[in-house]
Amino acid sequence: MDSIVAFFETYHPLRHLAVAILILVVGMRLARLVSHWVERAMTRAHVEPTATRFITNISHIALVAVVVIMALSRLGIPTTSLLAVLSASALAIGLALQGSLSNLSAGLLLIIFRPFKAGDFIGAAGVQGTVQEVHILTTILHTIDNLRLIVPNSEITNSIITNFVATDTRRVDFTVGVSYEDDLQKVRQLLETLIAEHPLVLKDPAPFIGVSDLAESSVNIVIRVWVQRRDFQKVRFGLLEQIKLVFDQHGITIPYPQRTVHVQNGLVGQTAAIPQQAQPEVKDHGTHA
Repeated sequence: MDSIVAFFETYHPLRHLAVAILILVVGMRLARLVSHWVERAMTRAHVEPTATRFITNISHIALVAVVVIMALSRLGIPTTSLLAVLSASALAIGLALQGSLSNLSAGLLLIIFRPFKAGDFIGAAGVQGTVQEVHILTTILHTIDNLRLIVPNSEITNSIITNFVATDTRRVDFTVGVSYEDDLQKVRQLLETLIAEHPLVLKDPAPFIGVSDLAESSVNIVIRVWVQRRDFQKVRFGLLEQIKLVFDQHGITIPYPQRTVHVQNGLVGQTAAIPQQAQPEVKDHGTHA
């Protein structure tokens, strides 16, 4: 490169222009090669594809900017003033695009730390859905009811992120109330048999059944079982139905609220013959079987 530059400076009449063009041609080629090398290296390291594309593009743009500045400097253009103008412009653009820059930085954090990936079902920013794509500014979610949500990345990073598919197993919790008149040991035996015979309930960790609360008119029993992640909804809805059917078959009562209203007729004064208007007297007896 020194020999080529010396040749143009010595023999070519437009040596500065020729050197600037040479810097541009060679520099662009080198910038492309370096960006390809960065992309291959990140691909071999199994980096997220979105992060790979972003870092590759940023590195290519940065190298091209350096090459252009070198070429302009060779032509005698004062690059110091140019850099000052570019810096001021960048500051003005940054102030005008604060929200977008916030989403940009949040997107980088999501790409680097990877709290979730494409295909994960997550809850964040008050919404839930399956992650389709993670872009630099936004994340695209697909909801259960077939909606497409475009969520700003800053909203996601500023909220609690729940990844529902991060583990292979999940726990399903139930709370069932029975009457005080029912045999508690019989209730426990029925629940243990039902859970033991359920094909989707895991044996390890072992299921848990216990009395969680002695309420005003019911004994609340908590049931905790572990299932495979893919079977969560099946067990959650199916087991509740089976518990109700088993309780009905064995006469176990699930209390529910009831209210009894008594209407009383009274006389107005001692000599009045006409009964006063009926006034309802409401007595709340709580929850009865």
